[in-house]
Amino acid sequence: MTAKIAYDEVEVGTELPAQSFPVTRATLVRYAGASGDFNPIHWNERFAKEVGLPDVIAHGMFTMAEAIRVVTDWLGDPGAVVEYGVRFTKPVVVPNDDQGALIEVSGKVAAKLDDNTVRVDLTATSGGQKVLGMSRAVVRLA
Repeated sequence: MTAKIAYDEVEVGTELPAQSFPVTRATLVRYAGASGDFNPIHWNERFAKEVGLPDVIAHGMFTMAEAIRVVTDWLGDPGAVVEYGVRFTKPVVVPNDDQGALIEVSGKVAAKLDDNTVRVDLTATSGGQKVLGMSRAVVRLA
């Protein structure tokens, strides 16, 4: 596969389609099973509160993975991601109800680089707070 977006068709400031990703306790249990990360802060409300958290929180790597989906869906090729990094700034708090939490992600082309690559800056929020900082991906376009 190759990216469906052409380098010449993209300008600095190009906005990627924003997406929202729901997260429930069931989502966290499935992710824990897939990742092998069974830290109780991700599923045990009593434990999470005992260690000072407001409630159960989503796995940081899960949050990071959901955010990059905005980029890979836009590209049409996850293999076009050359680099990706974030700073975890706030946890995604997942209440024990039917709604859970929502991770809202937007992105924009921040720089055109060499070799048909661009840097995309992402903004990820949950509950009105920024949950990822310095969230950036370098991607190779067609």
